Amino acid sequence: MRTHATAAVVSGAIVVSALALPAAAQAAERPGASARLGAFTAKTAHPDTSLGNITFSKAVINGGKDIVLGVTTKKTVIVTYTATSSSGVALTEAFLWQGTDSSSTDTITGSLGTGDDPVCTESTTRTGVYSCKAVFHINAASDLKNNGVAGTWKLFLGGYDLYANASYNDDVATTRIKEASQLTLDATPEPVKKGKTITVTGKLKRANWNDGTYAGYTGQKVLLQYRKKGSHTYATLKTVTSGAGGALKTTTKATADGSYRFSFAANTTTAASTSADDYVDVK
Repeated sequence: MRTHATAAVVSGAIVVSALALPAAAQAAERPGASARLGAFTAKTAHPDTSLGNITFSKAVINGGKDIVLGVTTKKTVIVTYTATSSSGVALTEAFLWQGTDSSSTDTITGSLGTGDDPVCTESTTRTGVYSCKAVFHINAASDLKNNGVAGTWKLFLGGYDLYANASYNDDVATTRIKEASQLTLDATPEPVKKGKTITVTGKLKRANWNDGTYAGYTGQKVLLQYRKKGSHTYATLKTVTSGAGGALKTTTKATADGSYRFSFAANTTTAASTSADDYVDVK
C-alpha cells in the first residue's frame, strides 16, 4: 500500500518520494495560503495540458454542510476526496479559495490552507485510486477579517504523481462560508389576559468579521412563531422585518398558554438562527 509520503518502484522505474518534489509542494516551508496557492498554479500547467494525469472526484466539504463562523469561532473542517492516477499519487495539496483566478494572488479574495498535507491512502482493491482527507483549522478571528468573503468558496486540489508530474483542478467542489447570526425575543406582558395584546420585541444580529463583534442585521425577514402549550409544532403567525440595529417589534393577540420565538432563515452569506422560547401564561 502506498501513501502520499512513500517512495516506490513502478514499472521498473524508481519513483520519487514527497521529499523529491518541487519546493511548492513541500510541507517544510509553508507561506500564507494565497501565496502557496498562487505558487502552485503559476508553476503548474492546467490539467488538460500538464504531464500529470491525476483526477480528483467525490469531494465532500464539511460533510456537505455550510461552514458557519462567529467572530471567535475555531472550527475544524474535514474535506474528503478521491485522487486517481495510473502513475500513482505522491502527495496532494488542498485549498479553499475565493476569487476569479487561482493562479494569481491579485485575484484571490480569500484563501485557506491546511496545516499539514492531506493524507491519501491507496485502495487495497483498485490500483491507482486513493482516498484522501484534508483537515482545515479555521480561526474566524485571524483567518476571516473581511465580511466581503462570506459566500461561495471553491475547493482547489492539486497533486504530484510518483514521477513528480503535476496536475490540479481549481474548482472540484464548492461550499459556503457564512457569518453566524443571533436572535433574541421577549414577549410582554406576562401573564396576560385572553384576547389582550402581546408585544413581542427582539433583535437580529450577525457576526461582523471586520471588527470582531456581532452587529445588528437590518432589512431582514424574520418569522414570529407560536407553539400552544402541549404541542410540539410551531405555527408561523407573521413575518417581521428587522429595523435599525436589527430591532424587531410586533404584536399579536393572546389566545392560549404557549411559547413564542423568532426564526431567521439562512441566506447566501448568513446562517439561520432561532431565538430562545418565551412562554406566556394566558389567564
